[in-house]
Amino acid sequence: MTHRTTLRRSIRELPPAAWLLFAGTFISKFGAFVIVFLAVYVTRQGFSTAQAGIALSAYGIGALFSSPVGGYLADHLGRRKAIAASMYGSAAAMLGLSQAHGLPAIVVLAAAAGFTSELYRPAAGALLADLTPTGQRVPAFAMNRLAVNAGFAAGPAVGGFLAERSFFLLFLGDAVTSTIFGTIALAALPAGNAAAEAGAGAGKGWVRAVLTDRPFRVFLAANAVGILVLVQAFSSFAVHVSERVSSAAYGTLISLNGLLVVLLELPVASVTQRLPPRRVMAVGFLLLGTGFALTAAASSWPTFAVVVFVFTLGEITYMPVAGAYVADIAPPEMRGRYHGAWGLTFGIAFVIGPTLGTMLYAANATVLWLGCLAVGALAAALVRAGPEAGGRHDLRIDELADRDHQVSGG
Repeated sequence: MTHRTTLRRSIRELPPAAWLLFAGTFISKFGAFVIVFLAVYVTRQGFSTAQAGIALSAYGIGALFSSPVGGYLADHLGRRKAIAASMYGSAAAMLGLSQAHGLPAIVVLAAAAGFTSELYRPAAGALLADLTPTGQRVPAFAMNRLAVNAGFAAGPAVGGFLAERSFFLLFLGDAVTSTIFGTIALAALPAGNAAAEAGAGAGKGWVRAVLTDRPFRVFLAANAVGILVLVQAFSSFAVHVSERVSSAAYGTLISLNGLLVVLLELPVASVTQRLPPRRVMAVGFLLLGTGFALTAAASSWPTFAVVVFVFTLGEITYMPVAGAYVADIAPPEMRGRYHGAWGLTFGIAFVIGPTLGTMLYAANATVLWLGCLAVGALAAALVRAGPEAGGRHDLRIDELADRDHQVSGG
C-alpha cells in the first residue's frame, strides 16, 4: 500500500466530529480580520505607529497567557465548553474593541482579544487527540493546520474589503465568525475525553506533573529553541527582503509560504506519519535552520523564494508530527494542559525571537542567518536526545497504533 493510499484512508476514516472541528477552525481563522488590520485601525484613530505597536504587543501578551489557561479549561470544563467559551469571549472582546477610543482602553481590550481568540487552541488539540487513534493523528493535525492556513490565506482579502467600507464591519465580521465556531462547538462537538469532562487531574499540582515529565520537558525545550528560528520569517527576514527587494515582494513570499502549506502539508504527512517521530521533528528543525541560513546568499525574489520553500518544508515536516507527539505522550486526562504547555513555548519564542533576531540583524546579518542554522541544529539535537517516553522512543507512528491497540485489548 502506498503512502498516498494510507493517507487517503486515514483522512477518510476521520470521525465526523473532527471534520466539524476543521470547519469551525477554518471559519474562525477566515474571520480573524482584526489582528491583521489592528495596527492600521489604531493609526486611523489618530494614534502613532509606536502606539499601534503597543496595542499589537498587548494582543500578543494576551495570546501568550491563553495557552496554559486554555489547557486547564480544556481538562477541567471539557473540550467543547472551553472552545465555546473562547469563541464567545473573542466575539465580545472584538465588539468591545470596536467601541474603544482611548489608548488604555484599546490596549486592555486588545489583550483581551488576544487572550480569548487563542484560548481554544489547547482544547482543539486535545479534542483532536481524543477523537483519533495514534495512527491517524499526524494526518488529523495536518488537516487542522490546513484549515488554519486556508482560513488565514482567504480571510485578509475580505477583511480589506470590509475595512475600506467600515472598520466596525471588520470587528463585526470577526465576532460573527467566532460566534459561529462557538455555536458549532456547543451544538455538535463532543465533550472530549470522559476523564476531562469530570475534571480528573485538574486540581493542584498539574504544573509540577507536566514539568516533571522529562521526555515532554526536553521536547518543550527543543520546540522553544526551534521556533526562535521560525519567527524570523515575520521579523528580521521581513526587514532583509524589504531592504533588498521591496515590501511588496515580502508580502508575496509570505503568500507563497501559505500556498506551499496548502499544497504540501498532506503529501508530506503521508510520508512522515510512518516514520519515527523524533527523527522527523529533528529533520524539520534542520530544514528550518538551513532555509534561513540560505538567506545569507539570497538577494533576489527567486533566491528568496528558495529560502521560503526550504523553511516552509521544515515547518510542514515538523508541525503535524509534533502535534501528534504531544497527543501521544500526554495522559488522556491532561491532554489539554500538555497542549497548553506546548503552545506556551510558541508564545515565548514569539516574544523573544523577533527582538533577538532584529538585534543580531542590526549587528551582523550574516551572523544571524548562520546562527539560525546553529539554533536549528541545536533544536534537532535536543529532540533526538530526549529520553524515552513510556517505551515509545523512536517507534513509527503506525507501530504506536499497533501497541495502543494491543494494550487496549483490541
